[in-house]
Amino acid sequence: MNIKEEIKNLCKTKNAIILAHYYTKDEIQEVADYIGDSLALARYATTTDASILVMCGVNFMAETCKILCPDKKVLIPDLNAGCSLADSCNASDLKVFLENNKDVKVVSYVNTTAEVKALSYICVTSGNAKKIIDSFPKDEKLLFCPDKNLGSYINKVTGRNMILWDGGCHVHGRYSREKIIELKEKHPNAKILAHPECKEDILQLADIIGSTAQIIKEIENFGVLTNEFIIVTEPGIFYELKRLYPEKIFISALDINNCEYMKMNTLENLYAALKTESPAIEIDETLRQKAIIPIERMLERS
Repeated sequence: MNIKEEIKNLCKTKNAIILAHYYTKDEIQEVADYIGDSLALARYATTTDASILVMCGVNFMAETCKILCPDKKVLIPDLNAGCSLADSCNASDLKVFLENNKDVKVVSYVNTTAEVKALSYICVTSGNAKKIIDSFPKDEKLLFCPDKNLGSYINKVTGRNMILWDGGCHVHGRYSREKIIELKEKHPNAKILAHPECKEDILQLADIIGSTAQIIKEIENFGVLTNEFIIVTEPGIFYELKRLYPEKIFISALDINNCEYMKMNTLENLYAALKTESPAIEIDETLRQKAIIPIERMLERS
């Protein structure tokens, strides 16, 4: 059996499409109908006439698709594909905070559970966070959750003083300043592109700070100035970088820095999900109605 052909055949017969995040395995991105970051995947989900959406990413992404597309069946190849960042903000803890800080509006990173979104005023992504935070009055009291690194970066570039939740991504937290400096010494002409989920001491070394989509886009802007790039984010992004810029050299800031949750998406469990139409994401309608409000506010301001 050619599993890739079988996956495509199942998609055709079941009117299904495969959505994949940049951090998934190359083989998953090869069979995907659409590849993108969190915002792009959410937007695309609302535009397709497919009956079934298979989200090859992590749980919160599949939840976001289901929140936006309640009439579609949303599948995820492995329910265990969680997210350390989403796990770092518990809805019950956030509820306690809000009970004690009633004048604070919650700005939640899209990397959160449906329950956290339901307690939020608005959602953001790493790509649109600055624009959205800038849209608030300067004296608005805001809590940014759960990523303290991204929140700290947004505070810096907006001149804000948002309260920051003490959460973070275990992948972006692994990067070593010393390792990046060592790589720069070996590749003096290379430009450093880093994701804002990284710590401040890492971002200080970066030539460009941006979301996965922004990192991909920025490569073109360097033109002939350099042919080498040190990439400080999950190396799954290399599939798209090499596809778009085959003549460029991309260097991972840490070769073993893979997101094990994203890598739980395999051809085998993708095929099984399509064949059995499970696991399917289900969200209580009352919760969904609350969680969609901050997402829609994000899409309106993006």
